[in-house]
Amino acid sequence: MKITCIEPIGISQNLGEQFTHEIQKLGFEFIQYPNRPSSDQEAIERIKYTDILLVSNFPLSANILANAHNLKMISVAFTGVDHIDIDHCKQHSIAVSNAAGYSTQAVAELAIGLSLDVYRKISGTQNWLNQGHDRKGFLGRELCGKTVGILGTGAIGIRTAKLFQAFGSHVIAWSRSKKEQLEEAGIRYFSLDEIIEKSDILSVHLPLNSKTENLISAEKLSKMKPEAIIINTARGKIIDNQALANALQNDTIAGAGIDVYETEPPLPANHPLRNAPNCVCIPHIGFATKEAIEIRAGIVLDNIRCWIAGNQINKIV
Repeated sequence: MKITCIEPIGISQNLGEQFTHEIQKLGFEFIQYPNRPSSDQEAIERIKYTDILLVSNFPLSANILANAHNLKMISVAFTGVDHIDIDHCKQHSIAVSNAAGYSTQAVAELAIGLSLDVYRKISGTQNWLNQGHDRKGFLGRELCGKTVGILGTGAIGIRTAKLFQAFGSHVIAWSRSKKEQLEEAGIRYFSLDEIIEKSDILSVHLPLNSKTENLISAEKLSKMKPEAIIINTARGKIIDNQALANALQNDTIAGAGIDVYETEPPLPANHPLRNAPNCVCIPHIGFATKEAIEIRAGIVLDNIRCWIAGNQINKIV
């Protein structure tokens, strides 16, 4: 049986050697590719004969998966799996496990960091200083006392809410299901429109699906306070980014901090957010901490160990 890691997922040399030795004793072959596939065809060649696949965020379409004739299991080094054709996996009895929870702290901290950057213009004022200027009367804003709306109270949303509370923010929430631990912490749930209208900072922590795609539309953005900002560390397509760029250009809202987009960076030169004012754009680094990557590597390898033993964990399919 062949196990293939189609792209780098942060497995340390020591952990990789341990896993290789472990599965070789079971009669398995383990192949790690040092770079991301440059095309769908290269991806097909890498997984054509594999039985178990490790992948991070490389898109696995039905066409790619249809050419993996031996594929029985996919261990995804990511929480979200919207980049994988799950319907194909269901139809062809391909087990899928994810790495839920590995980046909860990392993403929550980044949501705070983006909020601080947008409020205090940390990135922009560094450039201003390097150009030889002083602060020129600049005044930022503080998180303390602001109303923060958390959209989606899964693990990351919960952690982000608690971090905002530690800064003295007043946190409110909207989610498909209410979490008792947040209500016990004094966090009230409201309707989506109420959250949008009340929030000084709107922080997105929703999964991407047919109900959340373009959820934050031009119409929703128009309901925000003119001084409000929006933070997205979840999935790019949850916000209509052209509408967001327009809202920033027209001063409908005051700013944005964005880590995720419709496609993985690098962004095309004409992407609407690249030149949008008061918008801090970073290249999808929410999960990218040393601590999170080490946790993730352990989870994806445990997914494989457990599946081989007949006890699938972190099951998506």
